[in-house]
Amino acid sequence: MKAISRVEGRAYPVGLKNIDTDVIIPAVWLKTISRAGLGKGAFESLRAVPGNVFDDPEYAGAPILIAGDNFGCGSSREHAAWAMADLGISAVIAPSFSDIFSGNAFKNGLLAIVLPQAAIDRLMEVARTDDIHIDLETQTVTTPFQDRFEFDIDPFRKHCLINGVDEIGLTLKSSDAISVYEAKLSADRPWLAPNPV
Repeated sequence: MKAISRVEGRAYPVGLKNIDTDVIIPAVWLKTISRAGLGKGAFESLRAVPGNVFDDPEYAGAPILIAGDNFGCGSSREHAAWAMADLGISAVIAPSFSDIFSGNAFKNGLLAIVLPQAAIDRLMEVARTDDIHIDLETQTVTTPFQDRFEFDIDPFRKHCLINGVDEIGLTLKSSDAISVYEAKLSADRPWLAPNPV
């Protein structure tokens, strides 16, 4: 997982409430286990509307998405986080997230920030003309107009995102301790040891 401490740039000012995972990545795109190329299907139904922000050159490559309440609701699909990352999005700011989406986002290095609706309204306004800056270290979202919004994040999630460590990486950091434990277990209880093939 790529480390993330700051995200800055343009933001897609979407603002819609209840964007479910089928809107983020339609089911037809779920036939793959590869993360590559899913950005093409990201927000497909919204992109079908003429003049949408995702196809506006002004927002091309925007690393931030500003959404409405209950972002990522609906079915559990990790492909939603994959598609957003493949589209180039590193952070989503919304008043609330589905628990499952929030977990999938974190596990895939996508920063999900909860801010009150008043902050979302202001960021939507700024996003139409200027960059937005997110600093995970200080847990702030700022704008060129001196707006400053603080957000909460679980300390464990913050640590993992800043250090680019996912669950596999955390396990690998303990590989020496795991090996010692397994060797001791094999010595103490040889009947539990796997049979050689």
